[in-house]
Amino acid sequence: MNRFCLLTLGLTSIALVFGCGGRTAEAQPATRSAKTAKANTKAPAASNQEWSCFRGPTGMGTSDAKGLPEAWSLDENIAWKVSLPGPGASSPVVFGDRIYITCYTGFFVPGEEGSKEKLKRHLIALDRKTGKTIWDEGIAAKLPEEDKIRDHGFAASTPAVDADRIYTFHGKTGVIAFDHDGKKLWEADVGSRTNGWGSAASPVLWKDLVFINASVESDSLVALDRKTGQEKWRAKGIKESWSTPVVVTAQSGREELVVPTQGKVMAFVPATGKALWTCKIDNPWYMVPSVVADKGIVYCLGGRSEFTGMAVKAGGEGDVTSTHRLWTSQKGSNVSSPIYLDGYLYWMHDSRGLAYCAKADTGEVVYEQTLNRAESSYSSALLANGKLYYLTRNGKTFVIAAKPEFEQIAANELRDRSTFNGSPTPDGNRLLIRSDKFLYCIGK
Repeated sequence: MNRFCLLTLGLTSIALVFGCGGRTAEAQPATRSAKTAKANTKAPAASNQEWSCFRGPTGMGTSDAKGLPEAWSLDENIAWKVSLPGPGASSPVVFGDRIYITCYTGFFVPGEEGSKEKLKRHLIALDRKTGKTIWDEGIAAKLPEEDKIRDHGFAASTPAVDADRIYTFHGKTGVIAFDHDGKKLWEADVGSRTNGWGSAASPVLWKDLVFINASVESDSLVALDRKTGQEKWRAKGIKESWSTPVVVTAQSGREELVVPTQGKVMAFVPATGKALWTCKIDNPWYMVPSVVADKGIVYCLGGRSEFTGMAVKAGGEGDVTSTHRLWTSQKGSNVSSPIYLDGYLYWMHDSRGLAYCAKADTGEVVYEQTLNRAESSYSSALLANGKLYYLTRNGKTFVIAAKPEFEQIAANELRDRSTFNGSPTPDGNRLLIRSDKFLYCIGK
C-alpha cells in the first residue's frame, strides 16, 4: 500500500460476531495477551484461492474469485467480524486456512493513553472459517520513533506469505519473518530513518528474494534472502517513494522490478539490483500508487502535481523518457492504485469522490463520475468477476461494473466510527474488509 496505508494491529481482547441473514450471535472474547496459545498449530494447507500479499499474487489488484458479495451492511450478509485491539491501514492476506493481519498498540491509538516505550506492532493469524485467533506475535518498536504518523498510524505495510514464512515490514524496526506457528525466524535492518507520513510499502516476493522499498529508512530498494534475511543487493537513490514495487515483464520476456520515485519511474534487474531504465514523470514530487502493467506497458497514475498519470514501455535502457514514454495525463489519484482490464484503466480519486475510466493506449478519460457521499479513499481498487470494489475511509464500498460505461451496482455501508484505510481482500466467495476497529468477513 502506499504512503497513505499505515497499519499495525495491536491485540487486545477479540470478540467474534457470527452473522447470517442479518442475525448475529456473540462468542466469548479471547484473553488479552501478547501471545495466543499456539499448541498443535500447523502450517496451512495449500489453496488455489490465496491472496498472499498486497494487491494479490500479481500485484495488480485483480482476482479470479467468483461469487463475491455485492450487497451488505453492518447487520446484513456478515459471516463474522472480529474486534481488533488497535488501528491499522494494512490489508489482510489469505493463505491456506489462515488470514494474516497486522496492527499496532501502546502508542498513538485514538482514545487511549500510551507512550512510545509501549509501542508494538502485531502479526495475527486467524482461522479463515471462523475468524478465531490462532496466534498473535507482538514486536516492540525500535526507538526513537515519530511522535505521530499522519492519518494512518504505525502499521501500513501488508504482510507477504509463502508456504514457509510470513514476511512483515515495520519501518526502522525492520523486516521480520515468522513461520506459520508464529515463531520469529529472522529479522533484517533496512535503515534507521523515520518520516511523519510513516512507511507504507509492502514486501514483495520473487523467486528466493524479498523486495523492500526502504525509501523512508535509507533511500534504498533492498533485496533480502527469503530463508535467512541476508541482504543480497541494495539500490540507492530511491527518494520520496511510498509505493510497493511490482515485477513487470517486458515484451522481450525480461523481468523488471519497477517502482515510482521522486520525479521518475525506475526499473531494476530483480536478481541483482542493476539499474535498467528511468522515465521522467513531469512531476517534481512523488507518485504514491503502485504501478500496473500489461503486455510490457507500465501505467503509473498518481502524484501531488497536475501531471498525475503516465504510460511507459518497459524493456529500455538508461533514460527512456523520449523513446519509451507513451503519454502523460492530468488525471489520476494521489493515493489509491488503479486497475487495468482489457485496454482500460480504472481508479478512484483519493479525495474528490470521483470514479475514473481511461483508455490505456492514450490516457484519454472515458468517464469521470461523482460517487454519492464517497468522501476520501486511501484503499486500492479490487477487480473480481467483472466488478470493481472501491472502499472509502468512512466504510462505504462502491461496487462498479468493470466496463467503459459507468454502472454502479451497489453502495454498501460499514460505518463503525473508525477509519478504513486497508484494501478489500477476496477470500473464496467472501470479502475481507478491515477498519481500525474490526475485521469483517462479508458473505455467507
